[in-house]
Amino acid sequence: MAIFRSASGEGRTEVVLTAGNPYGSRTLVVERDEDSSVAYLCAPDGIVYGAVWLANHRPAPPVVDLARINAGLPPLMPRANTVHPTGRRPLGQLTPLWFEEGDGVALYEEDDLLAVIPGWADMSRGMPGYARDAVGESPFAWALSEALEGLQPRIAGARSYWRWRSAEGSWPSYQELVMGHLDRTLGPAGRYWDAGGERLPTVGISERPPRGRREFTVLSTVGMSCQRMPTVEQWIDGPGAYARIELAVATREDPRDAALLLVWLAQYPWHSVTWLGHGHTAKWYHEPSTFPLGSQYSGVVMQADPPGMPDMSGFAFGGEAVRWLWLSPVTHDALEEQRR
Repeated sequence: MAIFRSASGEGRTEVVLTAGNPYGSRTLVVERDEDSSVAYLCAPDGIVYGAVWLANHRPAPPVVDLARINAGLPPLMPRANTVHPTGRRPLGQLTPLWFEEGDGVALYEEDDLLAVIPGWADMSRGMPGYARDAVGESPFAWALSEALEGLQPRIAGARSYWRWRSAEGSWPSYQELVMGHLDRTLGPAGRYWDAGGERLPTVGISERPPRGRREFTVLSTVGMSCQRMPTVEQWIDGPGAYARIELAVATREDPRDAALLLVWLAQYPWHSVTWLGHGHTAKWYHEPSTFPLGSQYSGVVMQADPPGMPDMSGFAFGGEAVRWLWLSPVTHDALEEQRR
């Protein structure tokens, strides 16, 4: 049974804050009624991925008030799990700070950190977010004070990142760094395409024509490594070595066809709140007959440092190494075998 109701459920509540992340993949919703306030981390379709109690506005009950939960109202924190057992005033000015990856958010009341809903919050597994006014661990919130040592670097990094990202000249300076690395490893650039449109993350595609003994064109994304991918730390130890990537594809045919693969996947991690790594596969999202490299293929497999491809190592951003993942087309049968 879900502890918190969906933000779209019925109940005598009012929404006091709605804020989407920069990638359009998560929304923070803060609701309250006369008795309590709660925050939800939602997908665009309304599915709630994280939820955290924020405050009681009247004296706390001695135990969980199941009647409120069954009525679809924000929960009241039991007396033993709140620093304000007699309740506190309504929340003041609320401001969200999104993690760089977009899968988690810190919530401030005025200038004070009120709560954090990280990407690994999961109501179904009893992992709510962290709240300043919570004591210990409950189904509604875990104490923020006990998690600050681990969360503060992420929060400070997020504040620094978005301050840099919004500064004039940040994207051109980053773009110049990536293009310079591609110049050194692949030779002079050919064409350049925009693969991001109006949505973040900003991503382009750089064409590198055949050069020297390399008889094929290489296409590389430019911009994926400007922000860390979501959810990596949920799957892998030492996520710093895997959180920043660019994609590449080699072709002897028309580069514009191969470029469609990069357009397809360049923004995928942030819009779908997932990550891409060595050995991962992706199934083409249109009819097989429209696959850019031939209708016999159904998707791609991603490989780091495959034999015969140029060595792309040596570039870092944000203090973390960037990995280039090379895309290779695979048939339907090979794709199914890879997924087993």
